[in-house]
Amino acid sequence: MSAAGSLRTDSDEPGPGTSRPSGLLDVLGMAAVVLGPDGRIVLWSAQAEELFGYAAEEALGQYAGRLMVREQHRGLVVKLFERVMDSGEGWAGAFPVLHKDGTTRLVEFRNTPLVDDRGVRHALSLATDRGTVRQVERGLALSAQMVSQSPIGLAVLDTDLRYVTVNPALERINGVSAAEHLGRSSREVLPFLDVDAIESSLRRVLDTGVPLVDQQAVGRTPADPDHDSAWSVSFYRLEDAVGTVLGVAISVVDVTERYLAGIEADRARRRLALIADASARIGTTLELDQTARELADVAVPELADIAAVDLLDDVLQGRRAHVLPTGPVVIRALAVKAGHPTEALRAADPPGHVARYAADRLVTQCVHTGRPVIVRHVEDQDLPRIARDEEAATLLARAGVHSYLAVPLTARGEVIGALDLKRTRNPLPFSDDDLVLARELAARAAVQIDNARWYQSARTTAVTLQRSLLPGSPPSTVGLEVASRYQPADAASEVGGDWFDLISLEGDRTALVVGDVMGSGISAAATMGRLRTATSTLASLQLEPARLLEHLDKITAGLDHYIATCIYAVYDPHLRQVQIANAGHLPPALVRAEGPSELLDLPTGAPLGVGGVAFSTTTVTFEPGDQLVLYTDGLVETRQHSLDERLATFLGLLDDPSRPLEALCDRLLRTLRRPDNHDDVALLVARARDWSAGVA
Repeated sequence: MSAAGSLRTDSDEPGPGTSRPSGLLDVLGMAAVVLGPDGRIVLWSAQAEELFGYAAEEALGQYAGRLMVREQHRGLVVKLFERVMDSGEGWAGAFPVLHKDGTTRLVEFRNTPLVDDRGVRHALSLATDRGTVRQVERGLALSAQMVSQSPIGLAVLDTDLRYVTVNPALERINGVSAAEHLGRSSREVLPFLDVDAIESSLRRVLDTGVPLVDQQAVGRTPADPDHDSAWSVSFYRLEDAVGTVLGVAISVVDVTERYLAGIEADRARRRLALIADASARIGTTLELDQTARELADVAVPELADIAAVDLLDDVLQGRRAHVLPTGPVVIRALAVKAGHPTEALRAADPPGHVARYAADRLVTQCVHTGRPVIVRHVEDQDLPRIARDEEAATLLARAGVHSYLAVPLTARGEVIGALDLKRTRNPLPFSDDDLVLARELAARAAVQIDNARWYQSARTTAVTLQRSLLPGSPPSTVGLEVASRYQPADAASEVGGDWFDLISLEGDRTALVVGDVMGSGISAAATMGRLRTATSTLASLQLEPARLLEHLDKITAGLDHYIATCIYAVYDPHLRQVQIANAGHLPPALVRAEGPSELLDLPTGAPLGVGGVAFSTTTVTFEPGDQLVLYTDGLVETRQHSLDERLATFLGLLDDPSRPLEALCDRLLRTLRRPDNHDDVALLVARARDWSAGVA
């Protein structure tokens, strides 16, 4: 027997299979009184004592009319009694009865004749207080009206969890008539719902008596089989007045609107979070490919399962987009991202790949019109217009692409490319909300991508200018072996004004120069070129280093307020010495053929362009095998370490005076140069070598 069924019978009742009594009669307080043929009371129940106030010994044998009815009503009572006794018909109604305490109470009667084994007729009266009856009637009427007219779905299930009562509201909610409910279980009536969970909850309430209130349920019923609905469901155990378990009551409130509003609010929160995330993550650098990857990373998987960022090739070449309204487009892929392993990646253009898309392709249509293109439900005939070719269309079909969205990337009024989105695992098609979100992401990212594009173009120009202004192959020098390097800043930073130079002077001497214009970009590179030219011109005048820096300082002061640092050194192979002057630059390193390396202790001097500050020249012996290392601050300065730490590391790398100079340059850059360095580097290394007069 089930746990529910076991509640229906108590084993200690006096008979197999008997049920516990109902409590309704106890609520009504039904009294039983039997009158003999002469109107005397021959039976008086305990409930009669409570209702009329007389004990049994006071009532038995008494004429009922005299004991319980006022004199003015006795004639009517006699007539009613005679009708029951003579005709054998019953009588029901309310009658004023005299209580023992002297008050009159309106009592509801049910009178019927009785016949004993001798054929003698008696009268049985079942009586209860009229006020109690009316209270029960009003409660029943109220309950009936509330159940039938309530907008809340209500049902009663028996202890076997089968419907016994269903109100009209639940009929409408479930889309099933009351007749189709009655006698059936939830599993039979509503197979679309999670009936296992529902029945488990019902049995728990039936067993424990503890109600379950406001349980959320989502599903579909015959009332609306095509859309999800949501309900707040509560379960209560039903018991009568003496504790007999009658079943379970269910109340169902349709909260679909609130549920959908919650979903929409959650979507709005996620959209705002995604836009905030995009603002923080897209455009962290001015590197074009990185910015495109950041856009793809934000779009996957929140918005799409696969995202691709493509730019028009003309735009990448620094030209305005030249797209005929009905012609093809040439697109270069910048980034592709998938939220899971999928064959669709093989169908996408790999980053860096240039593809020509015909006019009938959807991405071409997106770029032509500058408007989004959405295919909510992708069919087989749509795939050739999405993919680049027939093979790619097959791959997309196998990957399960079922929804597609392309959004233009528009910056400063110009379409520069497209954001291409596909769904495979996400079962929902792209919605209007998704379209709004995609457009917002594309609008924000397009400006960042365009900034990166223009920056990259300007940076390429600056790097080209910078390299063109630096010396090409080093000139022939007497008694010197030389190696040099120039590295621009990382791709996210502008090119600076670092430079180096090697200048042949009269008397077999050689000038070595390393400088750094403070600033970045094309103007800094151009200023560097002007200073390099001025330095070369002044060097031809055979000025000693301090005097040359004084002239260079005056020239710099007139160059649009630019400031520069500089080391100027002149090597004389005949004297085997170097004369050096410093204008606010980091000290060069001297590596002796025999002995440790050191940073030269030079008067620092003021940067060029400050004006009015004297410079001084220091003379240092420079024997064959000795090395002089000149560099700009981009080699040793970082944001993570102190300058002293970095200079110590720098000196530690100069541990082998015999190391080839080209290898030394590579070693220094490889060890000290950081991938995210925001400054460019100029490096010049010179080693004195043995020579004899007339031999270079």
